[in-house]
Amino acid sequence: MRRAWLSPFLVLALVPGWSGDARLPLLGKEARIDARYLPLLSADRAQSRIGALEYLGGVELKSPDPAFGGFSALHVRGDRFLLLSDGGGVVRFAMGEDWRIRDTSFAELSEGPRTGWEKRDRDSEALAVDPETGAHWVAFENANAIWRYDATLGRATGAVRPAAMRRWPRNGGPEAMARLRDGRFLILSESARRDAPERSYHALAFDRDPVEPGAVASRFYYRPPAGFNATAADALPDGRVIVVNRRVVWPNGFEAAVTIVDPADIRPGAVVTGREIARLGGGLWSGFGRDNFEAISVVREGEDTMVWLATDHNMQWPQRTLLLKFRLAEY
Repeated sequence: MRRAWLSPFLVLALVPGWSGDARLPLLGKEARIDARYLPLLSADRAQSRIGALEYLGGVELKSPDPAFGGFSALHVRGDRFLLLSDGGGVVRFAMGEDWRIRDTSFAELSEGPRTGWEKRDRDSEALAVDPETGAHWVAFENANAIWRYDATLGRATGAVRPAAMRRWPRNGGPEAMARLRDGRFLILSESARRDAPERSYHALAFDRDPVEPGAVASRFYYRPPAGFNATAADALPDGRVIVVNRRVVWPNGFEAAVTIVDPADIRPGAVVTGREIARLGGGLWSGFGRDNFEAISVVREGEDTMVWLATDHNMQWPQRTLLLKFRLAEY
């Protein structure tokens, strides 16, 4: 009798951080992804160009795994793809010119802020990768933290909660991150506006890896197109930064604006406005109007700069998980 009476307390002791909330859904061991090729930019018009982005093809991704989706970060290198969800889910696969997916694997960020029991513990929103060392940096909302991982994303090698980010909103913190070729990092908040100039949001420029001791962060302000918030960023081959921005469009739709920022404009206290080069969506049934663009990765193919975009389907219909390829035609 005594053993049975103590069992609930033993459970609480053995499950750190449990508070009665449901466990964060985790990806299963059966890594299956079904891909449907999308030959046209949108279903309602045969369009191949939006602004400076020339559409080259894409896929809609689905999986029988109920935890699949919610992707907020993307990294592409050659034919290898890495998608990171806003619950810490790690999806890897290969895809060639035939748009067929192979070598698929599912995993989780086993280390990160807090226990990982709840979604907010692993609210991973942005990703940067060092192609030389394979190091991965992940930006976490709610915790307002940056964690660094090894090439497998299986082991954390450092973490920091920068003082300049501690007052950022828990659900509006580090949303976009780009690692520049010279080793600097840019981090854009989603909605941190305290004492910011009109229509701008807090952003940081780190002089090096933000996890390294002695890293210096300079605050500046990013002003997206009116009504938008930054959701993703990556460095272009010429050193500039491409940024995805999002706004909600009634009813329950989204619009994305793609801008380019010149790091030469970034200095402490400066308000930086990117140059808009494309817009996607704009209404629930207008092309990609139901889709929430949250991830970007830039790759070089010969003389061309390719831009891959991915969407977060928020685990609900009619939003989709899309992976789309564009050539940056002019910028």
